[in-house]
Amino acid sequence: MTVALMWEARAVPGRGEELLAWTEEQLRELPADPAPLRRETFRAPQDRVLVITWWNAPYEADLPELPEPTGDLVTRAVHRWRFESVGAR
Repeated sequence: MTVALMWEARAVPGRGEELLAWTEEQLRELPADPAPLRRETFRAPQDRVLVITWWNAPYEADLPELPEPTGDLVTRAVHRWRFESVGAR
C-alpha cells in the first residue's frame, strides 16, 4: 500500500524563505530508515510551504514526520494529513 503524508505550514508574512530553509534542514535530520519512496517540497503565495512524502507502508504505520516549527516562524499550527493511494493514472 502507498501512503502519502502531507505537512503544510504558513510562515509569518515575509518569512517564507526562512520557513522553506527550516523545512529543508528538518528534512535532512529525519532518519534515513525507513526512507520514503518519494518526497517533494512546494511553496505557495502567503508564505506557505508544503511537503508530501510517499511511503510503502500500511495506513497506520508509524512514519517519520516533520515537527512543528518553533518560535514565531509560523502564523498557526501545522496542518497534517495522511492519505491512502487508490491508484495512479
